[in-house]
Amino acid sequence: MPFSLACPAHHELVIKKSRFIACVESVAGRDEAQARVAQLKAEHPDAAHVCWALLAGGQSAANDDGEPGGTAGRPMLEVLRHQDLQGVMASVVRYFGGVKLGAGGLVRAYTDAVAQALLSAEKVPLIVQTSLACSVPYALEGLVRREIELAQAQLLEVAHGSVVTLRFALPQTQAAALMARLSESGRGQLVWLDGDTCV
Repeated sequence: MPFSLACPAHHELVIKKSRFIACVESVAGRDEAQARVAQLKAEHPDAAHVCWALLAGGQSAANDDGEPGGTAGRPMLEVLRHQDLQGVMASVVRYFGGVKLGAGGLVRAYTDAVAQALLSAEKVPLIVQTSLACSVPYALEGLVRREIELAQAQLLEVAHGSVVTLRFALPQTQAAALMARLSESGRGQLVWLDGDTCV
C-alpha cells in the first residue's frame, strides 16, 4: 500500500564541514515540486546545491542541481521508492564546506539526509477513491442519500432536472458493494453514469 506524509519532516547532517538540510513533504506533482525548489533557492541563496527527487504517480523526477550525475537526485528517489511513498518530494539544500566528498560520499550523504528525515515523518496510507454518479427519479432520492450516508461516502454534487443526479466518492474497495445495494434497491429505476478514480 502506498503512503504519503502527514506533514513535512526535516533533518540536517554535517559531513566534512558541508551542511545537508533535508526536507520530505507531500506534493501534488512536478509543478508544485518545482515551485518548492524555487522557494528553497530563494531561502538559501548561498547554498551550493538544491537537489531534489519526486515520486508522484507518472511524474517522478530526480535532479542533481550541479552535483556529479547520479550522486544526489537518483539516490534520494530510491529512498522514496524503498519507503513505498507516493505524492512525496525530497529536497536537500547543500552548503559546501570546502572538502570534496567524492561520488560515494555524496551518494551516502544525500541518501542518509533523506532517510533520517523520513524516520521522523508521519506516514499516512493513500486510499484510492472512486467517484460514482447515478440518476434516479425524485421518489428515490432519499433512499440513495441514506445509502450514501450509511456507506460513509462523500456526497459531491446533486443536480435536480427531469431526474435527480447524484455524484459521490468513496474508497474504491467499497464501491462494488454500494453499487450492488443501490442497484437492487433502485428497482431498475437507477441509472449509473460515468465516474472516475483518483488517489
